Amino acid sequence: MRRRSVLAAGLAAPAFARAQAPAWPQRPVRLLVPFAPGGPVEVPARFIAEQIAPRLGQPVIVEARPGAGGAIGIAAVVQAGDPHLLLVTTSAVAILPALLRDPGFDPLADLTPITMVSDAPMVFLARPDSPIRDLADLIARARARPGAISYGSSGTGSTTHLGGALFCAKAGIEMLHVPCRGAAQAVNALYAGDTDLMVTGMGEGYGHLRDGRLRAICVTAPRRIAVLPEVPAAAEQVPGYAISIWYAMLGPRATPPEVVQRLAALVAPLRHGSALAARMAASGMELLLDGPAPLAARLAAEVPQWKQLAASLNLRTE
Repeated sequence: MRRRSVLAAGLAAPAFARAQAPAWPQRPVRLLVPFAPGGPVEVPARFIAEQIAPRLGQPVIVEARPGAGGAIGIAAVVQAGDPHLLLVTTSAVAILPALLRDPGFDPLADLTPITMVSDAPMVFLARPDSPIRDLADLIARARARPGAISYGSSGTGSTTHLGGALFCAKAGIEMLHVPCRGAAQAVNALYAGDTDLMVTGMGEGYGHLRDGRLRAICVTAPRRIAVLPEVPAAAEQVPGYAISIWYAMLGPRATPPEVVQRLAALVAPLRHGSALAARMAASGMELLLDGPAPLAARLAAEVPQWKQLAASLNLRTE
């Protein structure tokens, strides 16, 4: 009897050890932002890192890894396969497979949705002294001189790139796309006169508008937005045109469900009453933090949508 008891205890030991395995996280957590330092997606990433680190009991470090419109950083998270390396990215994660022959990842198969972070329209910006007076004037000038007007984006294959390309297709015009290494560089290019326009998210653009340093030509929402009521929606001149830029948090494919649940539960209270919520609302953005299901649904809808759109516009970055 004693021998059977000892044997049973020995067989049970591995299962007990698994049950008692150290809870995640066991070491510092990194939030990888796949764009140049100083870009708009860093703002919520850093805020979230500061808020959740004390509750996780480990440092949470925000790391920028730019390149290929975000593909290099996204692929790095996929390849690491470590739930201590998470991704905070833009909707580029759904777009890149439509533009790159081999982006290095499949957003539907290689990543685990954790939560949407935010959603917002984009804005077309010009310098205050730009000869482009308004949206109608932009379209008229672009039609008169195809390719003469340039617009900067945060990189080839980015949401801002595709937003500009879709605008051109819908409006029947041609503009020159100037890819930059992140939104901050695109702003500098516009100030320097290297580009005529910039397409960017509200998170990056609103401060420049509020201070009068840049001027809005249009927003990409289906209708005008509350924080910029005097700025027309592009759809007023280009029916059917609307696009948003969203941020999200994802983990690699093998991220355990309990990690997803814990992270989603930690960030959800920030949706109401936090400094980040107020800051985003003031600049026309909506803080979501609504868990994995809405993000999974967004990816399932947008990945094939962007592939179809890219094919119809003959958009390829390589």
